[in-house]
Amino acid sequence: MEASGVVPISLKSSGRSRRRQRTNYVAQGASVFAAFLAIGVLALVVISVLVRGLKAINLDLFTKNQVTFGETGGGIANGLVGTAIIVAIATAIALPVGIFAAIYVAEFAGSRASRVVRLALDVLNGVPSIVVGIFAYALLVVGSGYAAWKASVALAIVMLPLVARSTIEVLRLVSDSLRYGSYALGISKWRTVLFVVMPSAIGSIMTGATLAVARAAGETAPLLFTTSIFLPNQVVTDPSHAMAAVPLLILFDSESPDPSLNNQAWAAAFVLMFFVLVLSLSARYVLARRERKLRAR
Repeated sequence: MEASGVVPISLKSSGRSRRRQRTNYVAQGASVFAAFLAIGVLALVVISVLVRGLKAINLDLFTKNQVTFGETGGGIANGLVGTAIIVAIATAIALPVGIFAAIYVAEFAGSRASRVVRLALDVLNGVPSIVVGIFAYALLVVGSGYAAWKASVALAIVMLPLVARSTIEVLRLVSDSLRYGSYALGISKWRTVLFVVMPSAIGSIMTGATLAVARAAGETAPLLFTTSIFLPNQVVTDPSHAMAAVPLLILFDSESPDPSLNNQAWAAAFVLMFFVLVLSLSARYVLARRERKLRAR
């Protein structure tokens, strides 16, 4: 016998519940479709570049220098050396500046100064790389000529906001209990940042720096305005001189009327994409391993 005033509850799905379920299914399906679409676009780009450059992918591609116009064969060895040196110098410039700027914003700056610096970093991150190249050309190249270190300065400007913004977000994720515990022991703020906060975030900071390096390695516009001298059959290691770089070799070879050099441009593009992919995967692996270690403590 039912109690007086008690309304029985139906276990059947109401019309509103069924509509919500359908809406949920549609939203999930759209999300899955968008995810697979993004993966498909990446796969299409990688496969198309690989197919076009497969003929030129061999040992000579990595051991021989670029040839002059009208010659056949050759490789991108001089471009690989030049890219490694240019990006290494750019990293040596951008990494400490970006990390110290992030430490100032996250640990020492007031709210107003923090907003100003973060806004400046966001604006700098949105500046097109070709504008950075023109700036470096007007400031460093005009009157003195091309040089690899000038290309490194331009790439460092591109890398700086990426390193700084990622480091700021990472430092904010460090638990305040670590800071307060350090302060309670009488340790000064700068020593707390240096010996407590930074070791806790170093893995994630290096991940952001690795992604910035991957971004800089593929930039072409800053190189065009700072070190774009055609240097076939030469491996230059002095950063005070112009150097070949893989993005520049891709540009020069793709514009050549020689089909073999066109294939070499596609092969160099695949090598550059593979390098960026390896760096990105390595950064994510290091970050995941760091997070597992922190959770295990």
